[in-house]
Amino acid sequence: MKILITGGAGYIGSHTAKHLVLAGHQVVVLDNLSRGHLWACRFGPLEQVDLLDAEGLARVFTQHQPEAVMHFAGLTLVGESVSSPQLYYEHNLLGSYQLLEAMRRHRVEKLIFSSTAATYGLPQQDLIDESHPQLPVNPYGQTKLAVERMIFDYARAYSLQAVILRYFNACGCDPEGELGEVHEPETHLIPCLLLAARQNQPVSIFGQDYATLDGTCVRDYIHVQDLANAHRLALESLPRQVSCEAFNLGIGQGYSVLQVVEAVERVLGRKVERQFLERRAGDPDSLVARSHKAQSQLGWTPIWTNLEATVESAWRWICQYNCQ
Repeated sequence: MKILITGGAGYIGSHTAKHLVLAGHQVVVLDNLSRGHLWACRFGPLEQVDLLDAEGLARVFTQHQPEAVMHFAGLTLVGESVSSPQLYYEHNLLGSYQLLEAMRRHRVEKLIFSSTAATYGLPQQDLIDESHPQLPVNPYGQTKLAVERMIFDYARAYSLQAVILRYFNACGCDPEGELGEVHEPETHLIPCLLLAARQNQPVSIFGQDYATLDGTCVRDYIHVQDLANAHRLALESLPRQVSCEAFNLGIGQGYSVLQVVEAVERVLGRKVERQFLERRAGDPDSLVARSHKAQSQLGWTPIWTNLEATVESAWRWICQYNCQ
């Protein structure tokens, strides 16, 4: 199948592109490179087009005639979404609308959408399943939820077959070292810890009085390789979809910030200096997925469930990337 991957020069999109090519699919990457990386576009042709460029989108669909779309493109920084909500409503919501309209005009009826656990807001139960109320607490989560609802509406009205995948905390890197995680600024915990350790700087831990085992936040960390595999399985499930279905993606196991720090110390073989700071507003105590629906309906099972192996894959990439 030929698949158009929006945001395919980014972290998760590029890993998924590689996974799909290895599985025998063709990919075309669409990315404006505002936050993606040219070096990550090595598994299919790149079309440097913004989703807000309707004419550019039309040209890409006409030229490449994709059979399906995987939609990763968008802005993802919670803090930035609070300070600059206009960017998020424009790029996440309006950009997704332009994409859906291009798909409709060119009769492309298969879509996998990259969503987020941020659509759930503050957790109301220990394990979050797909029936949890969606009450996002920041513009990032609100725009992702708005896109989800738009996709459901298009699926009902226009015969769109869609799968929505709600990630918890994406982490890790390509074990073969071809791809990795590079953000400006970096906000994900594992690369932040590894970068601080590499530079012999103390790691910042925000809050130590949460209602958890050791007082630090607990999160569900899912390896990017498992995310890529879930996208392929979701694509293969589309013929079985009536219209649109949503699935959580997480390993169902939470780790505290201090447990991640300790895993980093074991991988590096040395202690990492810690610096405790005040809580960040809006950080819940714990966010852990219940992903039984993806396992039963998509046949998906996370493979990367060992935290140290995940940290090691990220460390290998950081050492390689920073030495180039």
